[in-house]
Amino acid sequence: MKKQLRDFIFEELIFVADPKQFSDEDDLLEAGLDSMGIMRLIMFIEDKYGITLPDTEIEPDNVQSFNALEQWILKYKKA
Repeated sequence: MKKQLRDFIFEELIFVADPKQFSDEDDLLEAGLDSMGIMRLIMFIEDKYGITLPDTEIEPDNVQSFNALEQWILKYKKA
């Protein structure tokens, strides 16, 4: 799951000189993920994993890192 997220984010949403050096806990928002990127990311996740992420949960804690994204997705994949 993280590889798919990484590929999408680094190919479509933000530029990082060396994505391999970007850890799963590094801050995606500081790296340049903006509100429009977050919306594109959520649409990608919902389409890719067949889930719906509630608008009320779109907050920095859920999109700040790859680990946070994974936890948020898994919460709804199980539901």
